[in-house]
Amino acid sequence: MKKHTLSFDMSVYDSINELPETDKKIMLKAVEARNNAYAPYSSFFVGAAVLLENGKIVLGNNQENAAYPSGLCAERVAIYQAAAIYPNVKICSVAISATSKNYKVLEPAAPCGNCRQSMIEYEQKQKEPMTLLLMGEEGTVVKCNSISDILPLAFSNSFL
Repeated sequence: MKKHTLSFDMSVYDSINELPETDKKIMLKAVEARNNAYAPYSSFFVGAAVLLENGKIVLGNNQENAAYPSGLCAERVAIYQAAAIYPNVKICSVAISATSKNYKVLEPAAPCGNCRQSMIEYEQKQKEPMTLLLMGEEGTVVKCNSISDILPLAFSNSFL
């Protein structure tokens, strides 16, 4: 038997104001998108902003549905929209921000498993890492250098 340790480095900022200017810009866009989310059932509002290699920023937010499996998370809305509008343009960064009507979200909200798998697919496709920025409604911002950091044993098309 062999043991292996998986680890990664991430940057933790005390607030959005500490971010480099480009990161701050896309996080503010994620907050803007979050404010337009459709979340009448969970009251948990998530916004995502995707920065593309061509400088365009594409927004997404969670879209709930009374038939729960029919909804879609903000991350996938933004990435799928970016791929539909700008096919073959690389994704540089994804910023995610979350808030709730029921409580104050002070911790960075991490993507769900479905979103992690969807994002890693695009990172694998473009063969370049995508920066990931995570924030609650305010406070701490976490910056990861790659989606593979948060999904190190990812499923890929190599298994098919």
